[in-house]
Amino acid sequence: MLSPLPVLLGAAVACAQESRAPLPDRYGALIAEAEQASARGARQDAMRVARRLVEQYERAGAVNAAEHTSAGRAYVLIGVGNSAAVRSALAAFDKATALDSSYLESQRRTAALFLEKYNAPEARASYETLLRRAPNDPAALLGLARLEEFENKGNPMVTARKSVASNARYAPALAYIARLHLDAEAFDSARTVARSTLAIDSTQIEAWSVLGATAWLTGDSAIYREALAAARRLQPGGVEFDVQLAEAAVRQRRYAEAVRVAAEAVRRDSLSIAALGVLGTNQLRLGQIAEGTATLDRAFKLDPYSVLHKNTLDLLDKVRSFRTIDQGRFRVVAPEAEADLMALYIVPLLERAYDSLSVRYGFQPATPVRLEFYQIHADFSVRTVGLTGLGALGVSFGNLLAMDTPSARERGTFNWGSTAWHELTHAFTLGASEHRVPRWLSEGISVFEERRAGTGWGARSSLTWLMAYANGRIRPLSQLNDGFMRPRAPDETGNSYYQASLFCEWAEQIKGRTALRSMLESYRDGHDTPAVFQRVLGLSMPDADAQFDAWLKARFATELPSVSGAPGSARDTTGGAFVRTMREAVTLMNPRPDSARKLFERARAMVPSLAGDDGPAWFLTQLAVQRGDTTAALTYLPEITGRDETAFDANVLEATLRTRRGDRAGAAAAWTRALWIWPYQAPDHVALAELSAALGDHANAVRERRAVLALRPTDRLDARYELARALAASGDAAGARRELLGVLEEAPSFEKAQALLLELRRPGGGAR
Repeated sequence: MLSPLPVLLGAAVACAQESRAPLPDRYGALIAEAEQASARGARQDAMRVARRLVEQYERAGAVNAAEHTSAGRAYVLIGVGNSAAVRSALAAFDKATALDSSYLESQRRTAALFLEKYNAPEARASYETLLRRAPNDPAALLGLARLEEFENKGNPMVTARKSVASNARYAPALAYIARLHLDAEAFDSARTVARSTLAIDSTQIEAWSVLGATAWLTGDSAIYREALAAARRLQPGGVEFDVQLAEAAVRQRRYAEAVRVAAEAVRRDSLSIAALGVLGTNQLRLGQIAEGTATLDRAFKLDPYSVLHKNTLDLLDKVRSFRTIDQGRFRVVAPEAEADLMALYIVPLLERAYDSLSVRYGFQPATPVRLEFYQIHADFSVRTVGLTGLGALGVSFGNLLAMDTPSARERGTFNWGSTAWHELTHAFTLGASEHRVPRWLSEGISVFEERRAGTGWGARSSLTWLMAYANGRIRPLSQLNDGFMRPRAPDETGNSYYQASLFCEWAEQIKGRTALRSMLESYRDGHDTPAVFQRVLGLSMPDADAQFDAWLKARFATELPSVSGAPGSARDTTGGAFVRTMREAVTLMNPRPDSARKLFERARAMVPSLAGDDGPAWFLTQLAVQRGDTTAALTYLPEITGRDETAFDANVLEATLRTRRGDRAGAAAAWTRALWIWPYQAPDHVALAELSAALGDHANAVRERRAVLALRPTDRLDARYELARALAASGDAAGARRELLGVLEEAPSFEKAQALLLELRRPGGGAR
């Protein structure tokens, strides 16, 4: 979340850098006094002086752009809980610009105010207009960097460095760069840049905040006390230091500590919108729904322009209509239309995950674990970050999880079972490390655990990853966190998830199955990554980089030559011989299918680990089906369904072919995998129910009959009858009778139900 003070004060610092002579300003002394009081945290003094300035301005007006701008700055200061004052501020800045378009400060202030109020389109237009007039304006470049961060577009670090390039002593930009390093968990860089900033301007509160947060996160109590003392001297009544400390805790996934720090900030300044926002947002992340709602409501009343708070409050209103299902150690909160279906599958899965993970990592998250489902992805995004546009499928805040329902995504793009397992794993890794595990390792363990949990689940080698590794675009272990926090290309984040999971596999191979647990415990004890590697793996970071890289080269020795350029050639980013072979094969599928098959087989041998609908196995399957060769198709299909967690069509095809061949167990396994991708087709559940009953798996048959009912079929009575038959077959005669009596209450002449009920009432009666 953006902190308003750095945004607005950052705009002010550049004012003195304009080459023109300053305009006379009758209000200059008053606004300087008011903003200095605000910077100290003396809110009441700042507002008292600002109101006096506004009264003079509204009585006497302004004669130039500087005076209009000073008035606008005063309106900003009195704008807490006063939306009219915010509109007046924008009007004053607009008047200044209209009066003198060469006066940059009014334009800086306009853009900064739009950014503070989360109006990204207007902020961008304002900054772009300003930069056309002054391409090297450091405040505008810094504002644009903050905007890029807010929108998750562009490269904020690059833009911020342009600001510093235009003025090497521009402290607000340097402090912002330090904070970006902190966000990326690059603690040494954050500390160094913060110190450099303070050497230029020892009053730069954002730099002190970064220094203090870095020290707090790394356990350096001496530097933390130094930074806190400096912040209190500069802002005796202010809470910017506290807010930024809380936000740093959030970015390190230490949500309970963020709540504690933010609550203290609110106690010190009950009108701090930023403090209230951090507090309320993270109360919600901890499952403190009533408290978080009340806190965000207070923040929104003070600033009704906050789109983050409005979005979240609107979503909370919607969530009130959701249904809550408490079952075992889990609390499922989902839209009414999907609650029964989701809970039917997800609770048994997560119970199994909880038992498995608690043994492996020696930790048990507090229960009930709350899992929220959202059938509109934008709602999930708002629940996570307050804005739409988040690309993730799920999120874990510890023992509160949130994720999309399968219906929120296009069929065949999302495995909701593996996603839930992934997010619950975070609850264990965060808890076992006391929320100190770096993101790269927490994500790597979650993906690794997905692969252990289900056939085909979890990230596998992709052509994108293989090409990136073959052509030197994969970071070493020592820099892997940057692949998550500062990706250099759109595909780097996904590649980093897979690479981190490979590290987990490698760590267990070289140090045994307790290696990952020992690493989490070492992070819990306050050790940094180099120390953790030395203590647990017995390796320095350079040695770990070298040995892991050697392991990867051996692991993918078959694939790498086929996806890179020829020896001695320039690096090939087109996929090498494998891609060329695949392209040629695709063009021959219709005119010369046998020739195409031979080329696909050649490609399959080149990259045997590749799955998915872009791999050779899927094309070979299609060719086999075309020529009626079921045996060949069932040779290729497991390569896809066993490696690609979203291969819905391949799983359905495998289930169909295995059913025809009488392989009931194989068909049931394929249908089960398919339902973790897309559970909304009743015939799929019926097929699995029938297979399960034939295999004697009556519990699964009952679940599938309940799933059909949860989908609200047109013939609901027949669905209840089939459920009764499954219950009876499972030995639950009482449950079967309840279902049948319910059917007969609605349709007394339902003959099949009557017959089954009579049979159940006879001694030893059972299902037919």
